[in-house]
Amino acid sequence: MITHKVGIVMNGVTGRMGTNQHLLRSIKAIIDQGGIRLGDAEVIMPDPILVGRSEAKLAALAARAGIARYTTDLAAALADARNQVYFDATLTGQRPVGVRQAIAAGKHIYCEKPTATTSAEAFALADEVEAAGLKNGVVQDKLWLPGLLKLKYLIDTGFFGKILSVRGEFGYWVFTGEHEALQRPSWNYRKEDDGGIIVDMLCHWQYVIQNLFGEIESLSCLGATHIPQRWNETGQSYTCTADDAAYATFQLKNGTICHFNSSWCVRVDRDDLLTLQVDGTQGSAVAGLRDCKAQPLAATPRAIWNPDIDSPIDYKSGWSRVPTNAVYDNAFKVQWELFLRHVVKGEPFRWSLREGAKGVQLAELGLRSWAERRWVDV
Repeated sequence: MITHKVGIVMNGVTGRMGTNQHLLRSIKAIIDQGGIRLGDAEVIMPDPILVGRSEAKLAALAARAGIARYTTDLAAALADARNQVYFDATLTGQRPVGVRQAIAAGKHIYCEKPTATTSAEAFALADEVEAAGLKNGVVQDKLWLPGLLKLKYLIDTGFFGKILSVRGEFGYWVFTGEHEALQRPSWNYRKEDDGGIIVDMLCHWQYVIQNLFGEIESLSCLGATHIPQRWNETGQSYTCTADDAAYATFQLKNGTICHFNSSWCVRVDRDDLLTLQVDGTQGSAVAGLRDCKAQPLAATPRAIWNPDIDSPIDYKSGWSRVPTNAVYDNAFKVQWELFLRHVVKGEPFRWSLREGAKGVQLAELGLRSWAERRWVDV
């Protein structure tokens, strides 16, 4: 058995996303399954080293995950020849610093999104990593959600005919922290700490739209700070300076119209925290995180507007679930495996830092559209 041992510097994994999705459900899960099998006699085995500012937190997390290596010295981890990959899950404003250190050390780069706080810096990072000849990627996890994979299957098989429109609904009620425990860090609601739902979610919608429906030509975005005051992790009240809701419309080059509502101030009355309804000439579908239901043209009921009587049609019964014909793994883990195959074997991996920079650019344009109250071209 040939084992390709890949040292991975994992910076910022003591945070919620880094711990749960990247360390425990991705890298540790890959180790526990015996690595990434490339064939009967070849395997890729991750060898992570955890990096952060608190040695106590790192030690506790390493023990929990069964990881032997951890350090508070990023420079030393990058200088170690055993480590080939640098992963960054730190705060967005800090990310370019770590990425540039890793580029200088000759490490392949994989990082969370957004890759920077401005599109200029995000594209600069892409230029720098490409000039250094290093493999690179950015997390675009939603592409591997079971619901979206089922939706893509419908697209690829021509189920929709011509796709006319896409309507995305995302969000849930985030407690203010006054009487209930927070579900999200307080920095999300402070612009000075790089918070805001436009910066957070338009990066996601960019890659979802581009990979499933087409290239974005222009957009209109309205943001809002619906809740002006929240309470932080220590119970202190603070003024919210970042947007907590966004209402964005995207016109694609192929004529499709996409509209996405994103809000941390909405109570959920739908099948999932994220739902996408796609309407086409030959059929429609609604996808959530894991499920997808569809209605073809031939099974579409004849709706007639009459508000004076109860509806004679049970609209929900006219949809069929798209079957689960595959085994779906954790979306973050799937992309990690693809990236490590890219590093070791050179297999194609198109979700690069340059693609990630397009998400930062779209968020920036969304903020401009809101500020200037107008449509902007991409």
